[in-house]
Amino acid sequence: MEPAAGSGNAPDLLYGLHALREALRAGTRPLLKLLVIRRDKQFAELVALARAAGVPVQIEPRQALDRLVPDGRHQGVVGLVAAKTYSEPEEILDYANRRNEPPFVLVLDGVEDPHNLGAILRTAEAAGVHGVFIPERRSVGLTGTVAKVSAGALDHLLVGRVSNISRLIEWLQTKGLWVYGLAPQAPKSYTALDLRGAVALVLGGEGRGIRPGVLEKCDDRVAIPMRGNVDSLNVAAAAAVVLFEVVRQRLG
Repeated sequence: MEPAAGSGNAPDLLYGLHALREALRAGTRPLLKLLVIRRDKQFAELVALARAAGVPVQIEPRQALDRLVPDGRHQGVVGLVAAKTYSEPEEILDYANRRNEPPFVLVLDGVEDPHNLGAILRTAEAAGVHGVFIPERRSVGLTGTVAKVSAGALDHLLVGRVSNISRLIEWLQTKGLWVYGLAPQAPKSYTALDLRGAVALVLGGEGRGIRPGVLEKCDDRVAIPMRGNVDSLNVAAAAAVVLFEVVRQRLG
């Protein structure tokens, strides 16, 4: 299993052509070494980017990369990267202030599937979210799988890791943010909210949703109206719906 970024001193694995290209361009996850199966045209850009950044490039047989990435979806390239540094809450709000924008943050209460987290981070970055918060426990960390699924978004997005989501919500409220929890049984639609100001959106983990104690801390709770036979969406799909409602209102 890949170590969670930020959880120790061991290097993480980042793999896939697009994910590594974005990491090299952004420079936010320093590469310790780049492993490629060959130096032909397919990998020429990555090799050039690595050399320009002073990253050692090493040729390895495909079998060696298969051992590092058991599912074989490395596309012939694996990077050993230093763990991404998690951002402090103050840093995320400062980033919004530097952009002269009302803070727009996402709080995830226990997303444990790395594919869901990667998809959410990709959507959040595309929607202009200033930062995403995840809990230290009962949540997947920023693994290589998360980075790959995010399609490079992780390298352009601030992610904070906190010990207590309820206390984080209280702190955000003291900073002037309105905090809204997405709960399938809530009577109010998410479209009824005014999302043009400083806001934090809270989404729960797979299956259980937002924990009751966390939901109680939110200023309000809203739902995505469902017209079919299923009563809820996958958390990554739900995130896309509500995040781009914020985009719609702010562009409106």
